[in-house]
Amino acid sequence: MKILRGTLFGGITFFFLGWLVYGFLLAGFMEANSNACANRLDTEMVWWAMILSNLILGLLLTLILKWSGASGIGDGIKTGALAGLLMALTMDLMMYSMTTLYNLKVLVVDVIAYSLLLAIMGLVIVLTWGKKD
Repeated sequence: MKILRGTLFGGITFFFLGWLVYGFLLAGFMEANSNACANRLDTEMVWWAMILSNLILGLLLTLILKWSGASGIGDGIKTGALAGLLMALTMDLMMYSMTTLYNLKVLVVDVIAYSLLLAIMGLVIVLTWGKKD
């Protein structure tokens, strides 16, 4: 049940936080510092893929937390932040090396934002576990 709850609540958390952070708070910054030539219009978003990707990320972080033996709020935050930092650095450095989609400012901001989002996601996942199964 922990894995199911973590996947569901983690995915939902990331969906709404991502919408808030990337869709509103950082939207102007990202637009000014990114090459959006490959972006879909908002009206052309493929929703099933967006939802599935968030649930898969929820599953991934839930498994990492479970395998690491995370049991408290601090564990969820630290493990989530570290996982977010490593994933964002991997993806952003790879994309920066091969594309012109964004500049170094976006890379740094995205790594920080993604790490914070996964820290919060880790917190939510651990909180949804409740008592030991």
